[in-house]
Amino acid sequence: MPQQPTALFTDQYELTMLQASLRSGAAHRKSVFEAFARRLPEGRRYGVVAGTGRVLEGLANFRFETEQLDYLSDQRIVNDETIDYLRDFEFTGNIYGYPEGELYFPNSPIVVVESTFAEACVLETFILSVLNHDSAIASAASRMVAAAHGRPCVEMGSRRTHEESAVAAARAAVIAGFEATSNLEAGFRYGLKTVGTAAHSFTLLHDSERAAFEAQVASLGRGTTLLVDTYDVAAGVHTAVEVAGPELGAVRLDSGDLVDQARWVRGMLDDLGNHNTRIMVTSDLDEHAIASLQAAPVDAYGVGTSLVTGSGAPTASMVYKLVSRQNDAGEYVDVAKAAKNKTSVGGRKQAVRQLDGRSRATAELVGIGRRPSADENDRDLMVQLVEAGRVDTAYTGAAGVRKATERHTASIGELPGIARKMQRGEPVIPTEFITA
Repeated sequence: MPQQPTALFTDQYELTMLQASLRSGAAHRKSVFEAFARRLPEGRRYGVVAGTGRVLEGLANFRFETEQLDYLSDQRIVNDETIDYLRDFEFTGNIYGYPEGELYFPNSPIVVVESTFAEACVLETFILSVLNHDSAIASAASRMVAAAHGRPCVEMGSRRTHEESAVAAARAAVIAGFEATSNLEAGFRYGLKTVGTAAHSFTLLHDSERAAFEAQVASLGRGTTLLVDTYDVAAGVHTAVEVAGPELGAVRLDSGDLVDQARWVRGMLDDLGNHNTRIMVTSDLDEHAIASLQAAPVDAYGVGTSLVTGSGAPTASMVYKLVSRQNDAGEYVDVAKAAKNKTSVGGRKQAVRQLDGRSRATAELVGIGRRPSADENDRDLMVQLVEAGRVDTAYTGAAGVRKATERHTASIGELPGIARKMQRGEPVIPTEFITA
């Protein structure tokens, strides 16, 4: 995992607020901030929390080193008092939140930060940038996995996004149920399964398609996947079978009418005796394209551009708001934004997923200032991620990804079946605020 400092992955106004609050004396007031989404993307039935582990990993490196402090000083971004504060910056508060892989709904308290105003303020942009990106990818990936109905999906969108975003996207996709990724850095950092064989350029490099297939099989074995649409699909399938025989692992289709092609390619493979050779399709797939391929004899999907761009929703639109803070007497005061269309609900939140007798989710219960009353089969949603500045490492690294994947699988299993269908609609369960 990268070890570079993460503290300047922020907006300047975080530091100008810090400077002004240091001047007023309010910077050290105990405060509670909350990250949440006011609404889901249009038509989505649920969201998936992702990025929590990356936030925790970044928190360990959230420090201001000499070079960064010199930059802030030389550019006169903040004054000397603020530079002195940042020189010794270390997060010492508590963070609670939904475990990664959990589902969320409008106004779910996804992350709650308890610390001084100064410490929580400085973290805002970093927390939101990670959660908004990764949760958007995971939410799209979860829909794609649902549309695939058990057929494996592979993430292969690295070439369509920023190099670090590609790693984060691969991680988020696996949390939401993708089987593997083509991104090796993601595999290295997080222990993800990686896959990959050859592109059209490999075929074009050789004097013939047969020569390319022979070279690939000789190197990678008969169980490899051969890309058969560089020239003519029918001829490519015949050549692939002649070269690899009945042990050919798979053929990949990357262009044309994939539904029609998959059907007659399946027939060709069976007629040639390759009953166990699988068909993988790629070519700008999204969840709707995957759903349309359900009737086709496709065995696996490779998804790129639509996945790493959130399939129409490139951000989860989460916000980070102050919901409670101490006054001069040391008493906590609930605060909330009241601007039209951007209201927030004040008060420290706790959340429970209400389940019926069949362990199906029926509501998101959000208690203000207390845990909502719940039945014995209802499930608490929030866990402590950071205690007095100490990160719970169970939620980081490769182990954190495995934990998040398991959480996502279990949470999806609680939803009504309609949540996994592609039709647009309101959130599949309502969010209910519970007050004292």
